[in-house]
Amino acid sequence: MHAPLFEWVIENLCKNAVDAMGSSGTIAIKILRGSDHKVFIDISDTGKGIPKALIANVFRPGFTTKKRGWGLGLALAKRIIEMYHEGKIYVKSSDENQGTTFRVELKSA
Repeated sequence: MHAPLFEWVIENLCKNAVDAMGSSGTIAIKILRGSDHKVFIDISDTGKGIPKALIANVFRPGFTTKKRGWGLGLALAKRIIEMYHEGKIYVKSSDENQGTTFRVELKSA
């Protein structure tokens, strides 16, 4: 496991959550042990959510809904999780004006 890169992924997901919420809201991080030696990390926010039509694009390099930024954060996060940690990252759920949950799946030790 490459700890600094993993920390960056979690930080990026949290920063995106803050951006999605604007002036107020809640971020929740849950760590769950699954079957088949898996660990799940869910990062949820109470922000504006992602429209269903856009969810498939969120990990595409250059895709962004923000006024600033390059649209590289989630693409890089996906690459780090898949290549350095042999895991998965995806949008577990998202509802407009209700919030979004990203899930990171990793193999447990």
